[in-house]
Amino acid sequence: MTKFVFVTGGVVSSLGKGIASASLAALLESRGLKVTLIKLDPYLNVDPGTMSPFQHGEVFVTDDGAETDLDLGHYERFIETRMKKANNFTTGQIYKSVIEKERRGDYLGKTVQVIPHVTNEIQDFVKRGAGFDTPEAVDVAIVEIGGTVGDIESLPFLEAVRQMSLRLGPNNSAFVHLSYVPWIAAAGELKTKPTQHTAKQLREIGIQADVLLCRADRPIPKEECEKISLFSNVPEWGVISMWDVDTIYKVPRMLHEQGLDGLICDKLRLNTPPANLKRWDELVYETAHPKTEVHIAMVGKYVDLSDSYKSLNEALRHAGMKNHAKVTIEYIDSETLNANNVSRLARFDGILVPGGFGVRGVEGKICAARYAREKKIPYLGICLGMQVATIEFARHVAGLENANSTEFDPQTPYPVIALITEWKDEDGTIKTRDAQSDLGGTMRLGAQSSDVASGTLAHKIYGNVVTERHRHRYEANVHYLDTLRKSGLVISALTQREQLTEIVELPQTVHPWFVGVQFHPEFKSTPWAGHPLFNAYVKAALDHQVEGKLLKIAA
Repeated sequence: MTKFVFVTGGVVSSLGKGIASASLAALLESRGLKVTLIKLDPYLNVDPGTMSPFQHGEVFVTDDGAETDLDLGHYERFIETRMKKANNFTTGQIYKSVIEKERRGDYLGKTVQVIPHVTNEIQDFVKRGAGFDTPEAVDVAIVEIGGTVGDIESLPFLEAVRQMSLRLGPNNSAFVHLSYVPWIAAAGELKTKPTQHTAKQLREIGIQADVLLCRADRPIPKEECEKISLFSNVPEWGVISMWDVDTIYKVPRMLHEQGLDGLICDKLRLNTPPANLKRWDELVYETAHPKTEVHIAMVGKYVDLSDSYKSLNEALRHAGMKNHAKVTIEYIDSETLNANNVSRLARFDGILVPGGFGVRGVEGKICAARYAREKKIPYLGICLGMQVATIEFARHVAGLENANSTEFDPQTPYPVIALITEWKDEDGTIKTRDAQSDLGGTMRLGAQSSDVASGTLAHKIYGNVVTERHRHRYEANVHYLDTLRKSGLVISALTQREQLTEIVELPQTVHPWFVGVQFHPEFKSTPWAGHPLFNAYVKAALDHQVEGKLLKIAA
């Protein structure tokens, strides 16, 4: 039977429950167990798809097209199991499901209440995510509950997992609570009182933590751990210090050395081989010993919050490790970039324009794409980054003055990027094809495959077929592809079903490395292999760096 570990948080949010959960999963997986992770988000949104990246961070997309919390990206980077729609759900989804059942009469006229109807629904969703009592069932499901103990919106989730632990019976569930132990500079000491209070609050709602993970900016001394143990009713060996480190990939080793995985296996009566962390140690060594450094300019509009590009940041760092290089990312606000100051990008080894929505900052991104093309700086455009590169090429190379996307200018004379429903034939009628009717103006989400043209840079990177995850509405307009091709733009990949543009590039005879992709390759990057597209991009940036140094020497 699947066993469950419930991970809760206290004192403040953003302590790193996702990293802690993923690290525990990695430790259990290294012992030969089949593990999955489930994230419970207590907000009323059905999913984070409509939420601002400034507030929520990035939206992570799974192969089956779910728009999910960014923690699922951590999960996929730490363990082998791939996430699905069932691995993330929100209060909004729970209430939506309960209300739909009530409307259908599933409750047979009963008064629908938080207990038992909402809490039962939460438990059903958790079991579904774990494949409970099915052939796909895992050995251990780690369930992370968003927010903190004491939040009104989290209470139904906490009550649901309390009930679930009772129904599962002894030795089938464990509770891990993540708390904060602040360093008070004026007093010159760590303060354990917040952790004491949050452990007490957890007990008041009927949950006794088996493990307390104590977050701090430094290792917590033995005396403080003993004090926390006494006041929280957690054995001393269950009080584990989790301090700040320079890379998240050190966390599994940190927790293992304090016995977290052994404690959980004992609690759940799991007899496993010892943890094998060899590949984690090698990964940390590679991170700490780069042979060179490369500087990338990321030109976007969500630069005030690095979590807005979390998977992208990690994908670049993974590619850096594969190239034995430290990747230093500098965020450039695209709203501040224009033709008069774009030359400030000259000092970078590569330029990257990420995805995004809305007109704000778009002209700055177009400036960046033009500068990268004209100055032969390696360029990678992702989703919107591909679209702005296409717009820039149409304007300044193909002679389509004022070309644009209908997302930014509905009246543009040359809609090289548009919704499929806006593509028009020469007689002005809207172009429709049965193969495209299901896409319309909706979001294209999840994994889709494309055929890659031979002899292209994309073919060197991917081979004959590329399968990547998508999250966008607007597409490259098929009516302008011939004009763009004749002007020198290479359309190097098209979707297998609808023949939609997936990858554009410049010939390497014209530019050393210039690629735009409609999909989001960052979602499939892992620290073990990196990602072929990012590996190639960082390699190109390093080559550009070396070429620049040689030119300076020659001068």
